[in-house]
Amino acid sequence: MLEEKQNIEQKNKQEKNISEEEKKKAMLSYFWILCLIPFLDSNKSKFVQFHAKQGLVLFGLSMFTIVPVFGWFLCIVLMIVSVYGILQTLNGKWWKIPYVYDWSKKINLNNK
Repeated sequence: MLEEKQNIEQKNKQEKNISEEEKKKAMLSYFWILCLIPFLDSNKSKFVQFHAKQGLVLFGLSMFTIVPVFGWFLCIVLMIVSVYGILQTLNGKWWKIPYVYDWSKKINLNNK
């Protein structure tokens, strides 16, 4: 219980330290191909990169929207998730999209 409370307090502090510029860059992660802008940004803000990785996975999933019926359903789901992701970034939240977050953790950003 105590450990969980400390984790919540730590996340609240992190959310307060996120600048408006970081929030705007992270928001781009959920606008289809524009996810590449924060993903390739030289500023390695953990918040921005967290959302950029998830946006890149969503962009990859959007390639399957050309499949009839399944693709239409997927398109609607991706739009809802993207809108919710935009709202979360503007509020400074570290929202882990179910399943997408697990795939995004596999993306390595170490360019050096």
